[in-house]
Amino acid sequence: MTETQFTPDAAGAIPGPDWLARRRVAAAEQVAAATMPSVEEEVWRYTPIGQLDLSRYQLAHDGGGTSTASVPEHSAMAETSNGRLGGIDLPAEVAAQGVEVRPLGEGDADLAASVDVDMFALMNAAFSVEPLLVRVPPGVSVEGPIVVRHWLDADGGAVFPRLIVDAGADSSVEVLELYGSADISAFISPVIEIRVAAAARVGYLAVQDLGPKVWHIGSQVSHIGAQAHMRSSSAALGGEYARTRLDTHLSGRGATGDLISLYFGDGEQTLDFRTFQDHAAPDTTSTLLFKGAVDDSSRSVYTGLIRVRPDARGTNAYQTNRNIKLSEDAWAESVPNLEIENNEVHCSHASAVGPINSDQLFYLESRGVPTETAERLIVAGFFDEVLDQFPVLEAVPAVRDRLQSKIEGLGHRGVDGEAGP
Repeated sequence: MTETQFTPDAAGAIPGPDWLARRRVAAAEQVAAATMPSVEEEVWRYTPIGQLDLSRYQLAHDGGGTSTASVPEHSAMAETSNGRLGGIDLPAEVAAQGVEVRPLGEGDADLAASVDVDMFALMNAAFSVEPLLVRVPPGVSVEGPIVVRHWLDADGGAVFPRLIVDAGADSSVEVLELYGSADISAFISPVIEIRVAAAARVGYLAVQDLGPKVWHIGSQVSHIGAQAHMRSSSAALGGEYARTRLDTHLSGRGATGDLISLYFGDGEQTLDFRTFQDHAAPDTTSTLLFKGAVDDSSRSVYTGLIRVRPDARGTNAYQTNRNIKLSEDAWAESVPNLEIENNEVHCSHASAVGPINSDQLFYLESRGVPTETAERLIVAGFFDEVLDQFPVLEAVPAVRDRLQSKIEGLGHRGVDGEAGP
């Protein structure tokens, strides 16, 4: 890697338990020996990764302010500022159920699973200052979402949030993670680990609304046990280049994983998603629905892989990605893939990139709706299918309002094709 301050010495200087310090240094040594990703690698195709200069950023050493945005009703909440834990609100009645919301401590070495899907996940392992744990004991159902809010206001700062969601057998929890920033240049590389034990139910929603000069490269790794259900969702609205990689491992018989996301790019944004639905056990099910819109000179990338392993008979796996292209200079790439090693399965994938549906537009115009208004109505309706499936209902109104503010920025666009998504 090019000369930066992201060194083993810097990792070793971060305070924390001995086991975590050793883990940081080991990861930092791997980072130092690594080379930057390249568009020559399939998983980095179509990206501006060659423009990333890590030497522009330095580790954020101090906490900053806090977001003034409102937060929906919740059961518990934690806030970070520039990668440092600001505060935790865990009401006594929730704590009495055995629910934990806290940073990793001395006795948590067994929770530090290796997430080395790419160099940036290794950087997170090396430089995450206060990894946060949300743990729900077996048999406990948490009423209301647990909110984790991240705020960045350190110009030129690099931050590495890490969240572990550990849902015990037959438990139930919803987690809402919020990312926001001031109008700064910054780099953020979060890692989210979600562990869903047998028969547990987890709903997760990430809302990414970072400033237009922030680079975001994150990873989510999930493990779903027997008869467990996870619904993981996201709304990607901000960032200069914002990338999320999702590795979803269905490792127990009868496990179910739903992946639901929306994204809207404008200006010169690039929004990038890489998904891996990994079926390793019999009778597992995964469904994926990603919908996006790109306007102005923005770009989106979706590449996904459904992998069915030899022992995963009875798999049901579906993958759908649809995109609306709102200007001639906007661009969307959609590449679904299947890798199937068992014949007793039902799998499918579908993708579409196109303009606003001309039939829908004509229908509204013929009834007196002005063209620009009709286009906005069609785009708003396009996202309803996703919003209706978000697992954290309390967050949907705010996401809808933010999405609408982007839609309101649309000007008149000519329809250059027949049927869009």
